[in-house]
Amino acid sequence: MTYQAPVDDILHALKTAADLDQALAAGVYPGLDADTVRAIIEEAGNFGADVLAPLNWPADREGLKLNGSVVKTPAGFRDAYKKFAEGGWSALPCPEEYGGQGLPEVISSAVGEIWNSANLAFGLCPLLTQGAIHAIEAAGTSEMKSRFLPPMIAGTWTGTMNLTEPHAGSDLGVLRSKAERSGDGTYRITGTKIFITCGEHDMSENIIHLVLARLSDAPAGTRGISLFLVPKYLVNDDGSLGDRNDVICAGLEHKLGIHASPTCVMKFGEQGGAIGYLVGEENRGLATMFIMMNAARLAVGVQGVAICERATQRAVAYAKERRQGKSFMPASGDMSPIIEHADVRRMLLTMKALTQASRMICFATARALDDAHLASDAASKAGALSRAALLTPVAKAFSTDNGVEVASLGIQVHGGMGFVEETGAAQHLRDARILPIYEGTNGIQAIDLVMRKLPLDGGNAVISYFKELAGIAEAVRASNRADLGLTGKRLAAALAALGEATAWMGKALQTSPEAALAAATPYLRLFGLTAGGAYLAKGALNEAEGSRHVALARFYAENLLTQCPGLSDTVTNGDGSVLVEAHGAVFA
Repeated sequence: MTYQAPVDDILHALKTAADLDQALAAGVYPGLDADTVRAIIEEAGNFGADVLAPLNWPADREGLKLNGSVVKTPAGFRDAYKKFAEGGWSALPCPEEYGGQGLPEVISSAVGEIWNSANLAFGLCPLLTQGAIHAIEAAGTSEMKSRFLPPMIAGTWTGTMNLTEPHAGSDLGVLRSKAERSGDGTYRITGTKIFITCGEHDMSENIIHLVLARLSDAPAGTRGISLFLVPKYLVNDDGSLGDRNDVICAGLEHKLGIHASPTCVMKFGEQGGAIGYLVGEENRGLATMFIMMNAARLAVGVQGVAICERATQRAVAYAKERRQGKSFMPASGDMSPIIEHADVRRMLLTMKALTQASRMICFATARALDDAHLASDAASKAGALSRAALLTPVAKAFSTDNGVEVASLGIQVHGGMGFVEETGAAQHLRDARILPIYEGTNGIQAIDLVMRKLPLDGGNAVISYFKELAGIAEAVRASNRADLGLTGKRLAAALAALGEATAWMGKALQTSPEAALAAATPYLRLFGLTAGGAYLAKGALNEAEGSRHVALARFYAENLLTQCPGLSDTVTNGDGSVLVEAHGAVFA
């Protein structure tokens, strides 16, 4: 089954959740118009379908080869990456000052979905490189930017993020990698990092590692972490590559999925110390790294959308071809395509609805980031940043949880053929399973949402967002459209449930933070389900009766939004059963 970019669904989501048409008409994105946006997405779709997708399954089977400290990527990856860079795709959202195209985050997110749908393992390298570019642009010196950004933006060099250590996963305060001042403005970095995506490979001329490490006189905990740029090859004053730096790949992880993406154990300073350059200020590296991490969290949410889309396309194609049993359809023959069976349609509709809802939440987040970047005054910038901050954990967690659910449903649609590798359905689930884990587990995203994001601006960020969703629900009610069925009623009930849970969460944060933490994950799911339903309903309002967008919005409302009152009940009443002391006996 071949991949085809869902250009119309992407454009519909951009118009609905990112208000793209209004933004273009208002000149928010100078130099862009609707035809140009479509052309970019269509061309990205062609590249994804023609170049990346054919490599996906063979590369998963071939995997990677480690020879000493050299990593060889699967057949076709080097050539595909060269074409990717030559096509200007690595430069799409990057600053024009250093050779980028300066296109907005909403466009970058849209094409990012395509890369990752076509070939998730390939898409990881550009994803991390973009994050590294953002961090260097935000906190690097002028000299660092001019030396490192142009080749990274051109795609000649790639980037990584080095946080995790064997003893320190999400708790970065206990990391042990060390940095020593050299006296010449550089630092010597020593330590071991694990789970480093694209830490070593053969696709680019150089690899730029962003590494968290601690100076010997640094304060304890996260307040004492600094960020360093450590290139694989040192760079001469004229921009040419110099000697190999003291950094090697010591091993490759053997993983459940993303077999074609090198996940490396990296050792720094085995021969005396890797040369590193401070990014930003000493002991304030974590704040700079979070620039990269937050960009990556949205990008991983987009990966969730991508795997949803690819699994759905494969399942729909199979359901149209596979004949089994006789359905109740009037024109059904002795053996019906399984897509005619009601339960299979239910699964496929669930897959499609969760895909589009996740896509819209991610694009809404991207639009908020664009608004913050383009804001002309401090108040507008602050408001947009708060909106982006509020939505980022939802975009990451809701979309990646859906990636796993949708990929699993895809296997179910295939039946026994989904459980064997030859159909390709199993790969999507294997690849999807990492998405709720990396770039901050989804449990951490839920904690971030309730502990840090709900209180933003004294609660005004979430209040403003809920008012926007309530306006959509009122527009659905006022439309009085019969083809939307119970959409208005179910959306109103979901918003009421979300409001009740949010009010409870606000009180719990003041009186019992542990209770809030116990309810954080179901709260995030409730938030995501409601926001997704609102965006689907908004998109349906502008469509004629009989449109697939109308049908999908109604299905989502009548089959998925019905979970919201139950989730609200779990949030407001379930903490006691999580925290009860008797659980000591349960785990004995």
